[in-house]
Amino acid sequence: MARLCETDGLSEDQQEILKAVRVFVNEQIIPVAQELEHADEYPTEIVEGLKELGVFGLMIPEEYGGLGESLLTYALCVEEIARGWMSVSGVINTHFIVAYMLMQHGTDEQKQKYLPRMATGEVRGAFSMSEPGLGSDVSAVSTKATKTDEGYSITGQKMWLTNGASSTLVALLCKTDEGADSVYRNMTTFLVEKEAGFGQTAQGVTVPGKIDKMGYKGVETTELILEGHQIGADQILGGEPGKGFFQMMDGVEVGRVNVAARACGLAWRGFELGIAYSQQRKTFGKQIADHQAVLFRLADMATKVETAHTMMVRAARMKDTGRRLDVEAGMAKMVASEYANEVVEDSFRIHGGYGYSKEYEIERLMREVKFMLIGEGTSDIQKMIIGRQLLKEYKA
Repeated sequence: MARLCETDGLSEDQQEILKAVRVFVNEQIIPVAQELEHADEYPTEIVEGLKELGVFGLMIPEEYGGLGESLLTYALCVEEIARGWMSVSGVINTHFIVAYMLMQHGTDEQKQKYLPRMATGEVRGAFSMSEPGLGSDVSAVSTKATKTDEGYSITGQKMWLTNGASSTLVALLCKTDEGADSVYRNMTTFLVEKEAGFGQTAQGVTVPGKIDKMGYKGVETTELILEGHQIGADQILGGEPGKGFFQMMDGVEVGRVNVAARACGLAWRGFELGIAYSQQRKTFGKQIADHQAVLFRLADMATKVETAHTMMVRAARMKDTGRRLDVEAGMAKMVASEYANEVVEDSFRIHGGYGYSKEYEIERLMREVKFMLIGEGTSDIQKMIIGRQLLKEYKA
């Protein structure tokens, strides 16, 4: 039995959930991923299958129709799904972040309104913080929500929305004038409702066409244009303005665990493809796995897969205890994304010239894994977060 990516201490329920997801990935995702990815086609049937499995409501409490599982269970499911096709894990990622933010920060009315329909996938979430000139500098948010007699009017341009078209609920970070002395206390998260699709999807809300990307295909990534969008104060996440930055950072923290899990899945699949090919291809009268150079490469790849998986699991388990996770999540995300890129590239090298052919799955992984280096903050950003926190804890 393969020993990589095994997780100790799982309950029977967790094991059954992971087994069901793994079977689904092997039977319903891997056989069609190449064709759908090359066609940049939305995986409708796969998404419907994930709904039936309950993946959209995996962490949503049972009282709202979900499975009430832990972040660890969710992360391990994401790892399995990304192993099959990373884009599919993106379909549920931002949905999960929005559901998590509602669970942690939403009012009782907001939870009752959205969580039951999010658990079934009827309402699909998108997470919107980035802007064209923003990058990792969240303090530079320019999308503005201005108070009106009826509520607020939002104007601005958002960027890099995964599920921008298919979503019907967007957690949107805006600048508001709350009179605070810190820019971070003058930000508010709004729950913006819209229709699925492109073009004008709500009053004052437009979703232009898909952004054409190097990889991460199938799932759509879009801009979001808001021009005087009228919204009530009851759509402020948690009901109180000025808390948006801290709510978003909580969402990003679990998002980093999610990206770490996706990177682990890609590394795992890259290793599987590399070790399988190394036993099929022969040179100089023997399979290439018997050449020491390839054998050493496989050993390094497996060790990196295990290291990334272990750090991701540790981060998820820590978050499940309610502890602050900026250092651990940053470490897990940085190590998993960097190692995933190294493992996939090593697998690509093992494939030789065939790895450059679109007939081989490793070509797709080479394009997909690059997104792990930038999603939810680059490795340089993770190092800044980790380093600053360590200076506080180990102050001389």
